[in-house]
Parts: sequence; structure tokens; C-alpha cells
Amino acid sequence: MKALFALVPLMLAAPAFADWQLDSSQSQVQASITQLDGPSPQTHHHQVRNLQGTISPDGTLTLPLRLNQTDLLSRFGDLPVWARLLADSTLVTLTAQMPPERLDALDIGESMVETLTFRVQNEGINRQEQVPLRFTREGLNQVRVTHAEPMELDGSTLMANNTVRSVMSLLGYQQIADHVPVTLDAVLINR
Repeated sequence: MKALFALVPLMLAAPAFADWQLDSSQSQVQASITQLDGPSPQTHHHQVRNLQGTISPDGTLTLPLRLNQTDLLSRFGDLPVWARLLADSTLVTLTAQMPPERLDALDIGESMVETLTFRVQNEGINRQEQVPLRFTREGLNQVRVTHAEPMELDGSTLMANNTVRSVMSLLGYQQIADHVPVTLDAVLINR
């Protein structure tokens, strides 16, 4: 019994790294897509909202992306059942490693830049992208995440994904520019 009581102070003194998760109400990505198949290039702005991702205690960041998180479906109105099922399915899942202890160590008002290597595996696409992100502690249990330098997606890679290409075609995009600028504004909360 004494040994059990002796372990209690040690357990309390050991650092406890909690899981972090994205606050979906405050987390979104905006992208500017330039359509090339019309009489002249036109740029359209789109949003992916309600981002839902987690950083587990072992540092695995997981960010699933679904079609219904985009503003693209609002152009269609009521969808048939088969389209709603497609909209609810995960298009891609981004994964990376982010040590949660780095977030835990930030003081309120302090920032750090961390370059994360995101992996995407879906429909034969196996890509890795390094993305420099800025993490800023805004509160005891809140960290804002933005990009540390301008970010863009590869338009040809987007169009190589069969699902993405189908949705883009339905929206009238047959050909898009190779550079798709992206803006990230997300909030991680310590749960």
C-alpha cells in the first residue's frame, strides 16, 4: 500500500500530454481556383470549413477531409441520396507528426514555426508535402494555427483525384491553373 501512495506524487509530477483537437467552428481553409477553360481565366474563391482533426498523445496529426465541408455543394441545392452519401465520405485524410509537448510548452502569446510533413494517400496518390505552420498560444487551452509562409496546392494533383475531378467538372471546372493559393486559419483546443 505504501508503494502505491509513493507512486501518486510521481504520477502527478510526470508531464501529462493531452490530446489536441481542431475546434471545427473556428477552423477553415480558403482556396482560390483559377478556371482556365473559359474565354479568359477567372478566379473563384472556395472554403473548406468545419475542419476536424486531432493530435494524439503519440504526436499523430490526423485531418480527414469530406466533400460536405466545402462550399461547393451549396451550388447544387438539395442533393439526391447517392450524392449525399458521397458528400459524407472522406475524400482524403492528411496525416503528419506533431509532438504535442511542443504545443504544451508554449506560453500564452508565444509563437513557434514547425514544418510538418503531411502525407496524403488516396486513389493511388501517395504524396508528401512539407508545410511550415505557425502555432500561437492564445489561451491556456487554445492554439491558433496559420501558415508561416504563402501556401498553394498543385492544381494538376487535385485534378488527378477522380472524386475531386468529378466534383470540379460538375461545377464547370474542366481545366484549372497549376497553382491554387490556400489560406489556413484554425484553432487547436486542448481537450
